[in-house]
Amino acid sequence: MKTLLPLLFSLFLTFSFAQKKEIKKAIKLFDSGDVQGATAMLESSAALFDAADQKILNQKTYLEGQIAQSNKDFNLAYEKFIAFKDAGGANPNFDTQLNSLTSDIVNEAIGDNEEKRFAVAAGKLHLAYQINPEGNQDYLYYAASSAVNGSNFELALEYYDELKKIKYTGITTQYFAISADSGEEVELSASEYDLYKKTKQYTDFREEDTESRFPEIVKNIALIYAQLGDNERAMDAVKEARKEDPKDLNLILTEANLYIQLEENDRFEALMKEAIEQDPTNATLYFNLGVINAQRGMNEEAKGYYQKSIELDPNSESGYLNLVSLILEGESTIVEEMNSLGNSRADNARYEQLKTDRENLYLECVPILKKLVALSNNQEAIKTLMNIYGTLGDNEGFKEMKALVE
Repeated sequence: MKTLLPLLFSLFLTFSFAQKKEIKKAIKLFDSGDVQGATAMLESSAALFDAADQKILNQKTYLEGQIAQSNKDFNLAYEKFIAFKDAGGANPNFDTQLNSLTSDIVNEAIGDNEEKRFAVAAGKLHLAYQINPEGNQDYLYYAASSAVNGSNFELALEYYDELKKIKYTGITTQYFAISADSGEEVELSASEYDLYKKTKQYTDFREEDTESRFPEIVKNIALIYAQLGDNERAMDAVKEARKEDPKDLNLILTEANLYIQLEENDRFEALMKEAIEQDPTNATLYFNLGVINAQRGMNEEAKGYYQKSIELDPNSESGYLNLVSLILEGESTIVEEMNSLGNSRADNARYEQLKTDRENLYLECVPILKKLVALSNNQEAIKTLMNIYGTLGDNEGFKEMKALVE
């Protein structure tokens, strides 16, 4: 029994030495660029490391994180580095390593976005944010944008809600100065700004803060709820967003569209008019007002809005077609009355008047349809115009349209 303790102690020292030797070999292989060799060394010595002390295990965990980063398994790399830190591991390059991991992740995410792998990019950018939630908030913002680009609205909503919770603004300070050589204003980095202030190369130094992204974030939350069909939450979000930016055109239109879905046409029309105040040359806004007024039976108002829409956008096929359709709505009432008349002198006189009224409707549509046909050879316009010419007895016009159909 007297030799047992020294023997065990000797075995322990030998075992511990072997562990240190193997981890050093693995680290040396990795540092030399042999990632595969370092991986094989860790795998072959797995049983040896099972009984290792915490210091060696921390070294092993840190190396595993480096290997995972080299293999672009960024989630595993982050897990290993956090495990290393939580276990009390100490490495003077730890912060530098995490910055390196962040850079690798972001560069890969940029490539994913360029290749339209938006969901993958969103996940990577969110991981970059998680590595340093205080310093990497911009990456959470870009993660949300990538999720939107990939039509993953639930994920985008999750990220935007997180941005809202942390009150992210994304405001940065930009630095400008006038070049003494060119006389033009250029943007400088913060370090250049401080340096050039001491020289005569630049003058008229100024600083400017970028606009806050917070209103955009709140707006996007509202837009996503609307996209997902959750009108109640969308309405709450859009009202909150409009408090941040009451004149934002997209928010006005989003709220207007919600009121359409809720069949509150009066509120829709009021908002569309508000939108026109913000963007008076937007043909689509006038077109939408034409549609809603036509649905409400306010044909004269609708007609005016369609005409204004075409005036602002002469290439709007929908504007021409809706205007013609609105005008021809009056035909059914005329035809119904014509069919109800008898054969008396008064009825015959009324019939001729109604016939003239009907022809006038057609004649009002002719120049509108001709513009559309000249614009795009729209088949619906050609067939409608052909039928009108046939009813009016304009054989030349009828043949011309028929040739276009054929």
